[in-house]
Amino acid sequence: MTTIDFYVNAPDRLQVACRLAGKAHAQRKRLFIYAPQPDTAQRIDRLLWTWPAIGFVPHCFAHDALAQETPVLIGADAAAPAAGELLLNLDETCPPHFERFERLLEVVGQDDEARGQGRARYRYYRDRGYPIRTHDLLARENTRGE
Repeated sequence: MTTIDFYVNAPDRLQVACRLAGKAHAQRKRLFIYAPQPDTAQRIDRLLWTWPAIGFVPHCFAHDALAQETPVLIGADAAAPAAGELLLNLDETCPPHFERFERLLEVVGQDDEARGQGRARYRYYRDRGYPIRTHDLLARENTRGE
């Protein structure tokens, strides 16, 4: 059964997504970034080239010729792998076919609209019996500053 990790109170969803992509790459795990909105897909693509400034996460779009050899893919449902290790959702709704992946990563921003959408997704997964872990990024930042 797919396990789900919620990263809540993200000050910048795409920056957190980049950090998670970098961590997945360091652990040699394949990651599919579900970004059905073209502008979001383009933004995460650009960020993965530049963030962090001293790092690089090998990635491409799922329809690219190099997709088979590339550890991080960006795309929408039609381009999603048949199954995989990690799925990172950058949409406001639950990604279709998420159950094909071992883990689903959800990043929820700090504004009220993002929180409401995140709560709806959380309830959807919880009501279907998926194991969920929550990571409060704001609490983590507060404990680092102490």
